[in-house]
Amino acid sequence: MSFLNPVNKSFCLEQLCAANYQKLRRLLPDLATLEESAQGIATRNAPLYLKIIGRTPHTLTVELSHCFNKNLETFVMPAVVIRIYLDAQLAEVISDHARASVAQVFDDPGLSRDIMDYKWRLNYFLQKWLDHCLQQQYRFTVKAEKRPVAG
Repeated sequence: MSFLNPVNKSFCLEQLCAANYQKLRRLLPDLATLEESAQGIATRNAPLYLKIIGRTPHTLTVELSHCFNKNLETFVMPAVVIRIYLDAQLAEVISDHARASVAQVFDDPGLSRDIMDYKWRLNYFLQKWLDHCLQQQYRFTVKAEKRPVAG
């Protein structure tokens, strides 16, 4: 995969996060109202799994992953943690299966160029992965929530 390195990376990163949000919404139109998790299926492709791992009034934090084994307890890759800003309509990768979060890697805010490069690589990867998922025509189904039976 080729690597794009724009000159105005800050502006381009915002545009990339906006495009990734729209792609996630195309894959899963009910994303904002998702309760727990969803599974994406495409013919002759490994299933996708999206799980809510955090929620605030204006954000969702989700994990998006593939499962290449029949045993769902095994590690799924790639596993990407994404913070979705519902009000700003942005989706930003926080970390992936191979790389730690920005906060864990950079403790010096003076390294803004390195931080921007790191964020760009994470989010550019998500863009390419979402493009692949859309091309493969993944369709998500929401897993039924297990509610206790009143008794």
